[in-house]
Amino acid sequence: MLAATLGAALAFGAPAALAGTAPVSPSGAPAPVAKAPGGAKAAAPSSQSATWVAGTRAYLVITAPGDSSAVRSAIAANGGTVFSNYDAIGVIVAHSASSTFATTMRGVSGVQKVGATRTSDVPADAYNPALPANPAQSSTPAGEPVRADMSQIKADQAWAVTTGSASVKVGVLDTGVDDQHQDLAPNFNAADSVSCAYGKADARTGAWRDVDTHGTHVAGTIAAAKNGKGVVGVAPGVKISAVRVAEPGNSFFFAENTICGFVWAGDHGFKVTNNSYYTDPWQFNCPDNIDQAAIIEGVKRAQEYAESKGSLQIAAAGNENYDLAHKTTDTASPNDSTPVTRTITNACLDIPTELPGVVTVAANGSGTTKASFSNFGSGVIDVAAPGSDVYSTLPGGKYGTKSGTSMATPHVVGVAALIASANPSITPAQIRDKLATQANDIACPSDGRCTGTAANNSFFGEGQVDALKAVGSTPPSGKYFENLGDVAIGDNTTVESPITVSGVSGNAPATLKVGVDIKHTYIGDLKVDLVAPDGTVYTVHNRAGGGTDNIAQTYTVNASSEVANGTWKLRVNDNAGGDTGKIDAWNLTF
Repeated sequence: MLAATLGAALAFGAPAALAGTAPVSPSGAPAPVAKAPGGAKAAAPSSQSATWVAGTRAYLVITAPGDSSAVRSAIAANGGTVFSNYDAIGVIVAHSASSTFATTMRGVSGVQKVGATRTSDVPADAYNPALPANPAQSSTPAGEPVRADMSQIKADQAWAVTTGSASVKVGVLDTGVDDQHQDLAPNFNAADSVSCAYGKADARTGAWRDVDTHGTHVAGTIAAAKNGKGVVGVAPGVKISAVRVAEPGNSFFFAENTICGFVWAGDHGFKVTNNSYYTDPWQFNCPDNIDQAAIIEGVKRAQEYAESKGSLQIAAAGNENYDLAHKTTDTASPNDSTPVTRTITNACLDIPTELPGVVTVAANGSGTTKASFSNFGSGVIDVAAPGSDVYSTLPGGKYGTKSGTSMATPHVVGVAALIASANPSITPAQIRDKLATQANDIACPSDGRCTGTAANNSFFGEGQVDALKAVGSTPPSGKYFENLGDVAIGDNTTVESPITVSGVSGNAPATLKVGVDIKHTYIGDLKVDLVAPDGTVYTVHNRAGGGTDNIAQTYTVNASSEVANGTWKLRVNDNAGGDTGKIDAWNLTF
C-alpha cells in the first residue's frame, strides 16, 4: 500500500503520503491517500492546552505494554510533554522542543526505542484543532447504473447473495469522510468516527470530515448505499466509520496518526480497515535508522493490537510503478521537509502496507491488466482489484473519477466486508485466506518484471478479487459453468447464450443455481428462461420489475428431471421498444 508521494504532490498539490495508496489524477499522476488514528485509552496530556512554540517536534517513546507512569514522568522531567498515551501497546506520543530530548530519553530505564516522527514542527493546530468544513450538498437525479469496476469483480452478482450486514463495521482511515453525502449518510456510523490527526482521538462531531476528497471517494467504493441514485459500493449494506488520519492543509499521515487509527479500530470493533496511504514522512522506513526503527515498532504494535481485537487491515501498494521486492533507492523522503536520495534495501518497509498481517493491494487497469502506475513485487502483493478511472463519491454530494492503488484497495475492503457479513465469526486470518483462495488467477503479461505463476505472481499476487466467489457462491470444483460472452438484446428480439455442461453424472439437482447478469434499462420488458438440453423451458423472470435497471440475481430451479450434461441456454425475450441491453454473463451451479 505504498503511497505515491510525488504523485500525490502532482495530483493534489501536497507532498503527502496519500499518493502511494492514493488516486491518480486524470493526467495520470498518482494522488494521495490518508490514514486514521484511534484511541486505545489515550491519556489526556497535561500539555494539551500548552502554548505552541516553534521547534516543537513529535516523538514515539516505546516501552513495555502496561503501566507507563514512570516513563511519562521521565518525559516531563526531560523537556517533553505527553500528547497521547497508548499503554495497551506501550507507545507514548511525546512533544518536545528540546534538541536533546530523544537522546536523553533513550537512556531512561524502561524505554526501548525513541524516534522522531517528523522532520518538521508539530503544527500549532494540534493543540486546538479546527473542525473541517461541512460542505453544502448537491442533489443527484435518480439512477445508479452498475459501474464497470463492480461488474469486473462480480459485486453486482454478489448482491443477490448479500449486500452486507449492518453489524459489520468498516473503518476508512484516510483524509476523512463527508458523512452528509446522500450516498454515504445511510451507512455512516458517526458513533465510531473520529479524527486521529496529530496522534490523539478527537471525537467531536464532524472532526472526522474530509480535509481533501480522497477519503470520501474511498468510502463510496466500499459502501455507497443501494438507494437508486449515484453509485453503489461493493458492500452497500455495511456500516462505514471515518477515522481521519490526515492532517489539514497538507494531508500528511504521520506515524502517531496511524497508531491512533489502528488502536481506535481495535477498540471500536472494526472488522476491516481501508488504508490508502503510506506513513509520512518516509516512503520507506529503515530499521537501521534510529527514528524510523521506532516508527516501524510503534505502527507494527498498533496493527497487531487491532488484529488481536478482530480487525483486518487492508492497504494500497502504492503508485510509483516500483518493485517492492527489489528496493534500491528512495528519492521521496522525507516529504515534510527536503527529500534526499538514499540507498535502501528490502529491510526498509512501506508502512503500513508491508507490515505482517496487512493485505497489500495492487491495481488493475482495464480488465485484468496491470495498471501502469501500480507498485508490484514478488511476495509483497496479495491481491489485485480495479484501480483505474473508478467513479465514486466526492464531498458535497458530488461524484468523480480517480485512479490509483488507493482506489483498488476499497474494492478489496468491500469484498472482505461481504465475507465478514456472510461469516459473522470469521477471524482476520480467515478473511485473508478467503480473499486469496477466492481471487481469480491472472497470468503474467509479456513483461519481464512479472515473475511467478498464474496462481501467484509479482504483479497480481493471488489474482483479482471476486465478490461472488467470496460470499460462497462458487460451487464445488467441476460443477460450476459460466459464459462471460456478451450477447446484445435488441428491441422486440429473442436471444440466447449457451453453456455446455460436461463431466456431471446423472441428472441436474432440484436446486440448480442459475446466476444471471443482464444489463438492461427496463427489465419489465424482459422474459428470461433457462432452456434445458432437451428443450424444456424454465422461466426465471417474466416481465417483472417495471423500469428497474439490470438483473443481477441467482435463481433456484428444480431441474431434477433433466440430464445434466449437454447444452443449456439462457433465453432472453425483449417484449417492447425503447430499451435495449445485453446478457453480460450467466452461470450454472450443479
